[in-house]
Amino acid sequence: MQRLTVAGRLIITALVVAAFYFGFSKLGGQELLKKFKTTDSTQTASTTSSTLPAEEQSSSEASSNSNDEATSTAKASFDYTAPVPIAGKLKGVVELGASGFNSFIVRIDKDKNWKLEKAEFGNSLVTENMATDEDVRTGLKKYIGNMLDYGVGGKEIHFVVSSGAIKAEVTQKIIKALKSLNYYVNTVTPEQEGVLGLKVVQPKEFADNSFVVDIGSGNTKISWHEGSAIRSLESYGAKYFQNSIDDETVAKEISAKSKQIPSANRETCFIIGGVPFELAKAVRKGTERYTVLDAPSAYKLDNAKSKAGLNIYKAVAETTGCKKFVFDWDANFTIGFLLNLP
Repeated sequence: MQRLTVAGRLIITALVVAAFYFGFSKLGGQELLKKFKTTDSTQTASTTSSTLPAEEQSSSEASSNSNDEATSTAKASFDYTAPVPIAGKLKGVVELGASGFNSFIVRIDKDKNWKLEKAEFGNSLVTENMATDEDVRTGLKKYIGNMLDYGVGGKEIHFVVSSGAIKAEVTQKIIKALKSLNYYVNTVTPEQEGVLGLKVVQPKEFADNSFVVDIGSGNTKISWHEGSAIRSLESYGAKYFQNSIDDETVAKEISAKSKQIPSANRETCFIIGGVPFELAKAVRKGTERYTVLDAPSAYKLDNAKSKAGLNIYKAVAETTGCKKFVFDWDANFTIGFLLNLP
């Protein structure tokens, strides 16, 4: 038998392939191929989706909704720049508070614009009855010396006893020690302290739509503008637990006082004091002067004083419905005392 040449073999192979393809097409092979491809791609997509974690699938589906939610729940901001004093004069004040000595050096101009130049915070253990006459002298001499070194004139240094500290039994002993150093000691009532706090922390532009809360250790002051007058109310301070007073009793009284704030003044609250300082420290951005506090429910606090102060803050927030509590890092009621001086 004669063997096929290479060319012959190729021709026969081509004829067989052509016949197979023709027969496959007649039997609907093209449709079958399309169906196979479609089924395969669908299964692949399904498999890929099912292997993703549930949280990734849901976040992918709701990405646009999450952006809307983030915008609606963003914490309120407070964009305000306080006016700076022009050719102001340095003045100093030492506060004897219910929890310690604090001192402030401030530059004030003729229009009562002010700027905090320096602040020092101490702990005299006044309410714990551990301050001796020598403790007082030593502490005050330190504050006085620092102010003089900074450039404050001797006659521009003042001393103020807070309304909370005046209630402590040892305060009269401390006042006596101050007088022995030939310094006059200014005392203020809770109402006066609330007014002074408002004058220093509330910008003039916000007089008609805001109120002020000063949560001190010995008492809390709530104040606001009412026409041309300033209303100021006093209630429990952040150390009420030391007198065996329960949280509910305090919350009810704080709420009763807060209800007296006109609705028009509840848009913004300017808040100062020791516990607000702790709350602001937890959420402060950089070195900003004004920090908007988180809602009371956002804070988890450990020590008794902070918890008590948070109870006061919560009662004010829930009663007034105010959503923006602004802490001023530079403000203290004693600076308001300086602003009242000629």
